[in-house]
Amino acid sequence: MSSALLRIGTRGSPLALAQAHETRDRLAAAFPDLAEAGAIEIVVIKTTGDRILDRTLMEAGGKGLFTKEIEDAMLEGRVDLAVHSMKDVPTWLPDGLQLTAMLPREDPRDAWFCRQGCGIDALPSGSVVGTASLRRQAQILARRPDLRIVPLRGNVQTRLTKMDEGLVDATLLAMAGLKRLGLADRITAAIDPKDMLPAVAQGAIGIETRAGDDRTNAYIRALNCAVTWDRVTAERGVLAALDGSCRTPIAALARIDPDDRLSLSALVIRPDGSQWFTTTRAGSRAEAAALGADAGQELKSRLPADFFRADPLQGGAAGGPVV
Repeated sequence: MSSALLRIGTRGSPLALAQAHETRDRLAAAFPDLAEAGAIEIVVIKTTGDRILDRTLMEAGGKGLFTKEIEDAMLEGRVDLAVHSMKDVPTWLPDGLQLTAMLPREDPRDAWFCRQGCGIDALPSGSVVGTASLRRQAQILARRPDLRIVPLRGNVQTRLTKMDEGLVDATLLAMAGLKRLGLADRITAAIDPKDMLPAVAQGAIGIETRAGDDRTNAYIRALNCAVTWDRVTAERGVLAALDGSCRTPIAALARIDPDDRLSLSALVIRPDGSQWFTTTRAGSRAEAAALGADAGQELKSRLPADFFRADPLQGGAAGGPVV
């Protein structure tokens, strides 16, 4: 049995490990007893989402596929905490688990990669863009309906390699992950959120623990970044109000203004990019959850009854086997 004081559960991708190591290093810096060799153990857990690479997450059952096995390990006492990319965390957590802290958020924008080195608008008509994200697919097609979208799965390095090999002409990834992996020099362009609103909580690292584990929670609460917590709370409020999942192209971004007030932008869009609805909110940071919920409820009230009924991979512009 492990003698470590804390056991961190994580996926085994390079990005997930980088995030787990950042969490470990922050804990060691904050607590002398955790700075000793072997005090913190990183436990790699392969999730269903890591094993299924021939289908999109939507087809496989949802983005919770990246968290379930790690959460099971926590509930069974095999690990003490889980480190997640917050954009992969489902809206509702299993009973007995809680989000306890969020690390300082990285750049939330999307990054554009193109083999020809050109931007979205200069990409030749009929070019193939690889992404498994319905949110990215929808916003690209809203701007460039003449492009073809194909599902692209795999970790950051795998997706870039597939583009380099010519399987797709362009792809998109999160700026945050690229910066954490030291790959920012590969980016063709960072996309302004005015042109492509990011995923809910993109760029944020969340730490999940057992609700009654007072010892672990005392350590983890010390790592919490209050600014990131408030921003993500507002964005996830939108998601909860819309009953959002990976089947639903939803985007949201909260910012903290210089006067310490929170501003929120939110978007719901058809998978084929043919119709979308947006809204904004502003208020105090203490109102983060309420602002998000109110924005989400407004969007929900404006959606046509058939908004999410169509197969998101139909319509000619998108679809095909996973690359």
